[in-house]
Amino acid sequence: MDVNQHNQPVGALLDVAVARAVRVVDAVTEADLHRPTPCADYDVKALINHLSHVVVEFRKLAAKGTSDFSSTPDRVSEGPDWRERFAADARALAAAWSRPGAEDGLAGAMNMPARLVASMALLDLVVHAWDLARAIGREYREDDALAPVLIELLGAVAELGDTARSMGMFGAAVDVPEDASPLPRLLAATGRDPNPTAVGAR
Repeated sequence: MDVNQHNQPVGALLDVAVARAVRVVDAVTEADLHRPTPCADYDVKALINHLSHVVVEFRKLAAKGTSDFSSTPDRVSEGPDWRERFAADARALAAAWSRPGAEDGLAGAMNMPARLVASMALLDLVVHAWDLARAIGREYREDDALAPVLIELLGAVAELGDTARSMGMFGAAVDVPEDASPLPRLLAATGRDPNPTAVGAR
C-alpha cells in the first residue's frame, strides 16, 4: 500500500481523528489531570492544554493565516466546560481544513505544503489522543475507519522524520515487529513504545 497516496480529503481524515480525540478527552476526569502520560514532557492536563492549542492554531493555518505557538494557554483552568470547548474547537479545525482550497498551496511559517501542515495537526490528534487514552487506562482502537488516517500519517512521518527528531518533536524511533499493524508502526516512528506495558515515551 502506498503511504503517499492521498485517497481522501484531509478534512475527512481530520473528522475521524477529531471524533476519537473528543471521546478520549470526554473520558478524562478531574482526578486524571495530574496523571503522567507516555509523552514525558506532559501530564494529562498539560497534554490537553497542548492539544487544545494545536486545534486552535492549526485552524488558522487552514486559511493560510499565521499561528502562534510561543506559549500554551491553560485552557483546562479557564472553566469546567474545557471538554466541550475542546470538542468545538477540534470540530472547527476539521471544518476549516474541509473548505475548498485549504489543502492547496503552502501554509505556515516554514511554507510547507498545506496538506502536510494539516497532517501535522492530524498527527497530534491521533498520537496525543493515544497518549491520553494510555494515561487514563482506555483503549485507542485501530479499525477500518482509522486505516486511511494511518496511511496518511505514516507518509507524513516518513517525510518529516529526521527534521522532526532534530527539532525534538519526535523521540528516537522504537523497534516494532515487521508484521506490526499501522498504529504501532506510527507510534514507534514518533518515539513511543506501543507495548501495553510500556511507559514514558516522548
